[in-house]
Amino acid sequence: MKAITLPQFGGPDALVLADVDTPTPRAGEVLVRVAAAGVNRADLLQRQGHYAPPPGESEVPGLEVSGVVEALGEGVEGWAVGDEVCALLAGGGYAEQVRVPARQLLPAPKGVSLVDAAALPEVVCTVWSNVFLIANLQPGQTLLVHGGSSGIGTMAIQLARQVGAHVIVTAGSAAKLEACRGLGAEVLVNYHEEDFVERVADATEGRGADVILDVIGAKYLSRNVSSLATSGRLVIIGMQGGSRGELDIGALMAKRGAVISTSLRARPSSEKATIVAAVREHVWPLVEAGSVRPVVQSRHPLADAAAAHRELEASDHIGKILLTTG
Repeated sequence: MKAITLPQFGGPDALVLADVDTPTPRAGEVLVRVAAAGVNRADLLQRQGHYAPPPGESEVPGLEVSGVVEALGEGVEGWAVGDEVCALLAGGGYAEQVRVPARQLLPAPKGVSLVDAAALPEVVCTVWSNVFLIANLQPGQTLLVHGGSSGIGTMAIQLARQVGAHVIVTAGSAAKLEACRGLGAEVLVNYHEEDFVERVADATEGRGADVILDVIGAKYLSRNVSSLATSGRLVIIGMQGGSRGELDIGALMAKRGAVISTSLRARPSSEKATIVAAVREHVWPLVEAGSVRPVVQSRHPLADAAAAHRELEASDHIGKILLTTG
């Protein structure tokens, strides 16, 4: 089969389409013929040599796909050859076929094209596990989303609004903020022109945000703590602004706040299966009803993976970027 390989780490041109062996599903796994794969910032880090796949997983990049079940490993129940699915992966998605633990599969949702279904698994599992399962966002509370126009941001806005929460977003352009408004964000902050701490205070009458979903990391740490409400939860899922910051523990304690950091890729398959099951129960009905939708910026052929990475690195996109095999 064809797959994107990394003979050496580096820029986008390090991604090389090559012939590789077709994987064989192990016990409890299925083989999926890939229709499309999502492109994520974790893939950029892997390409640069900064984010190795977990031991035993594919060296091929790609953390989410959509496609059709091609074969079943020993002991797999509840799925059949020919089923249209999407899946959360630990790697291997930039390929024509990929093996997946069966418990990390989701049925391709009705009302979403099979290709665009690849835009869902990583962002939905990330948002649901962090904002709802861990940070316990409740109706009437306020969620601050940094990078509101990203794939994760566009999903976080929609899901928060579906549970009756208020949403504040930061983004870097008027077009991105307008896209966030269209998805339900109520307070829009252009981080090039405004201080989000002041805007959060104004919007909440000084109370602060109950949950902050942050992809920036160190650069925003102190200001995020300043923006927390009493008993607020700061969930850090990225380090685009650095990995080392100074935490004012006194300020955090005064708010009885929590700082939580998580990642999804390295979690055991059993934990991912629990998240996938929760997503299927709580989010998939919203997707199939059209209340929540994937936001897709562009679709590139698998052979043009380098172009997809350049587009993601430029950060001008809104929503997800996909690679297609068709």
